[in-house]
Amino acid sequence: MSTKPMSRYRPVQRWLHWVMFALVVTVYVLINLHHSTPRESPWHEVTEHAHMVAGVLVLLLILPRLWARHKYGAPPAEPGLARAVRWFARITHWALYAFLLIQPLLGLITVQVAGGSVELFGVTLIPALVSEPNRDLAGAIFQYHALIGTTFYWIIGLHIVAALWHHFLRRDDTLRRMVGAA
Repeated sequence: MSTKPMSRYRPVQRWLHWVMFALVVTVYVLINLHHSTPRESPWHEVTEHAHMVAGVLVLLLILPRLWARHKYGAPPAEPGLARAVRWFARITHWALYAFLLIQPLLGLITVQVAGGSVELFGVTLIPALVSEPNRDLAGAIFQYHALIGTTFYWIIGLHIVAALWHHFLRRDDTLRRMVGAA
């Protein structure tokens, strides 16, 4: 048995990373389509509900993702990284994990506090659980949801730029560890 440390993330980690990447892109595309669609269009409601469903899927996948990260850890980058770069990467990753947990929770809480349900094409996926809606509180929570969503455009962009920096400028194995190339 080899004592060489793993050089790539485990398949479950890679799969969860890329599925969640696709879901986050979907969430952002859907909410932007929602905002650019006239209220009277049937697509206005469809894009909003599809946005919520994709957000719930992110919420459902974050716990297995955190479990896999805890169980398997992260393979070391080759060549090694300076302490400051490792520290910055760790903070950025945990900020992304927090976002992937908090953002869909805030969205779901907003819908529930407003007395709504999560539906798609007329099918109720999560029923309304609040008997007395509070639209003012829902609006306040939604403001945090929107602010965090806007802020994380930058954090996600930073994550992507860092991956490209590692791959094309530093020429290390950081990106290859997540895509599965040996």
